[in-house]
Amino acid sequence: MSGHSKWATTKHQKAAKDAVRAKVFAKIIRQVEVAAREGGGDPESNAALRTMFQKARDASVPIDTIERAIKRGTGELDGVRYESISYEGYAPGGVALIIETLTDNRNRTSAEIKHLLSKNGGSIAEPGAVSWQFDRKGSLEVKGPLDEDQLLEWVLEAGGENFDAQGDNYVVTTEPTELMAVRGALEATGVTVLSSELTLIPQNVIPVEEEAEAKRILRLMDAVDEHDDVQNVYANFDISDDILASADAE
Repeated sequence: MSGHSKWATTKHQKAAKDAVRAKVFAKIIRQVEVAAREGGGDPESNAALRTMFQKARDASVPIDTIERAIKRGTGELDGVRYESISYEGYAPGGVALIIETLTDNRNRTSAEIKHLLSKNGGSIAEPGAVSWQFDRKGSLEVKGPLDEDQLLEWVLEAGGENFDAQGDNYVVTTEPTELMAVRGALEATGVTVLSSELTLIPQNVIPVEEEAEAKRILRLMDAVDEHDDVQNVYANFDISDDILASADAE
């Protein structure tokens, strides 16, 4: 599994802490609102909303909070209108970045993202400069330990593609359109699915072996991810577990 995937897992673990939980809730709720606005308020007929609804439930967002977000998205309740904008760029060492945002002021967000990249040794890129290096996939975190041969059989029978071990758990990869179907099929076998989401996976990764450079990249990732408008940050670095642990301890 790439260093970026391990960074993302660490980010999810940190999200359980109260200090960042409210910010995580706010970002997920914003995604629910936009999904409802773009495809309607019924999760059964709106695949994007169904995915975001489940993501919110996995994060323990209260059901009434989710329902109000859906109503703001459909216009039943007043709310801010957000638009989805993605930015492409580079971190130190030529690492490719894709930054997904939801904003109510694109000029403000654009200026602030550019500033964050520049301040942390990165740079903005033209649209299309790095997006071709990533594939859109579905991703599910499955609770382990499990018999890996059995898990692979279940994943393939469910329509998934593969899985990687991540600590005691596993990350299952699917085609985007199959995400929720694979989740349902795996849960029917008794497997515990901890989370599911759409993600971007790099086609190839850049090994980062120099610790100082790795920490510069990770500082940039964290700085961008903490911005209120940023929903997801993807990168194509591969950093060792030891360096990731060292950076996380600082």
